[in-house]
Amino acid sequence: MQTVSSVVERSQSPQLLGGGDDPHRFDCAEAWYPVHYVEDLDRSKPTPFTLLGRDIVIWWDRNGDCWRVIDDQCPHRLAPLSQGRIAEDGLIECPYHGWAFTGEGTCVRIPQQPEGGQAQTSQRACVASLPTTVKQGLLFVYAGNPENAAKTRVPIIEPLEENGDDWVVINTFRDLPYDALTLLENVLDASHVPFTHHNTVGKRSNAGPVELEVLESGKHGFVGTWAEGPRKGQLGRQDTKFIAPCLMWHDLTSKQYGRTMTVVYATPIRKGECRLFARFPFKFASKLPGFLIKLTPKWYSHLGQNGILEDDQIFLHYQERYLEAKGGSAKVAKAFYLPTKADLFVFEYRNWLSQFQADPFPGQTLPPPLPTNQLLDRYHSHTKHCRSCREALTWIQNIREKIAIAIFLLVTITPLLSTIWDERSQFITIITTSLSLLLAAGWFGLGKLAKGFYEGREIPPRNIDK
Repeated sequence: MQTVSSVVERSQSPQLLGGGDDPHRFDCAEAWYPVHYVEDLDRSKPTPFTLLGRDIVIWWDRNGDCWRVIDDQCPHRLAPLSQGRIAEDGLIECPYHGWAFTGEGTCVRIPQQPEGGQAQTSQRACVASLPTTVKQGLLFVYAGNPENAAKTRVPIIEPLEENGDDWVVINTFRDLPYDALTLLENVLDASHVPFTHHNTVGKRSNAGPVELEVLESGKHGFVGTWAEGPRKGQLGRQDTKFIAPCLMWHDLTSKQYGRTMTVVYATPIRKGECRLFARFPFKFASKLPGFLIKLTPKWYSHLGQNGILEDDQIFLHYQERYLEAKGGSAKVAKAFYLPTKADLFVFEYRNWLSQFQADPFPGQTLPPPLPTNQLLDRYHSHTKHCRSCREALTWIQNIREKIAIAIFLLVTITPLLSTIWDERSQFITIITTSLSLLLAAGWFGLGKLAKGFYEGREIPPRNIDK
């Protein structure tokens, strides 16, 4: 059987840009969305996800040799298949009664059925399967009519296809407590960086006029430019591209740093929640910076990048609720006061949303605001889904446990050693005490590091006097 993934790969010139056939409306279901970095997926078990409010399960089909996505509901009694397992024959098996399904969603096993029964052949025994493909290290899922998947373009980072080996890419992701719309609007707004991200990736002293210009605009996104560019022109022109409905990037080339890009995918999970995929491709004139980046552990980069995301995580959560109370995107011109060209991309994005009725959750309202500790949660929004961070956290916890045992043993045996070598008791006490203190410092230091995998800082660097 020909898989959806292979169909997509062999489709040489997809004609559809996404969003459906209506030239006046962008249907957000008719598009490809990234749902996971492939390197973070576990082939041995199912992985749940929610896309556009639809619960799905991701799993490796070894019979089809590809990643599969099906609805996360067994048709028998609606138990989540993501709570089940990959059976010995490679099928995904329901945890409730053991019904088993192929990658296409066909039921092939009902253990409770008498021999010769044919209940599994009924359409009611099937699970809906969604088209999938892997591009640039990401697993993409098509959310709309499966027949449109193979002829619809996957939103990839086009510059990475050119001389791909020359790029060094830093990747991260996180589930964010606000809409995909809010995320894209925020990243399109380059003028917030010097203030919001002061002392992380920005400086207030770099703030100044931002003269943006929109070069092209339509149903499938827009292209713009900032002629002067960031840091008062020190880095050169910055070009921006928005590919509807979920991808945007800033692209600049400077003599100082080479070519750098800030790329963001915003995958809508449900109203008020999205998954961010952030990618930072670099093309340096020298090989040394790229070499140093490759040496940096991914988990260490993720700790810093999570901190940057938290610079604006809390106020964006509230900002979108204030906008909703004032009428949402349809009333944005009245709700927002946008007097300068610095807000031109924000205005263009909101205009696109309204003009093409592109809200993925029309008529739905945001859930109640979350408390700060949930807004700053890192474990459930990132760590548990990230292979590098999970493994690093396990390693840190194991080392702390061994250090604690070593400290206990040192404290326990010190009196005994002092008794055996009475004439050297003072020397032994000094050595063992110093070693215990050193180990204790390491234990506390690793504890502080481990905390960074669970929660973010409540006070952002911009609000700390220095």
